[in-house]
Amino acid sequence: MAKAKTDGAADAEQGAAAGAAAPVESADPVKSVDSTLGYEQARDELIEVVRSLEAGGTTLEESLALWERGEALAKVCRRWLDGARARLDAALAESPDGPEAERA
Repeated sequence: MAKAKTDGAADAEQGAAAGAAAPVESADPVKSVDSTLGYEQARDELIEVVRSLEAGGTTLEESLALWERGEALAKVCRRWLDGARARLDAALAESPDGPEAERA
């Protein structure tokens, strides 16, 4: 009976790995990433992609799909971070106590 549970767990892991790669089947993995994905969501999914790649046990095709998904997620994270930096810079530039005021 324990053997059946182990086999079931292995099947579940394989299914999860296949499910993680499934959205990447489109020609452009960046387009398959939801444009409304928040930074934290994209970061968390990227962490899972990295864990899957580091764990190994996937086929070359699955690994490539995971890698492409990770690249797309990293771009989403970068856009969020760049936007946050721009907002912060703009707020600091408008602030009377900003970095420009300190130089005067």
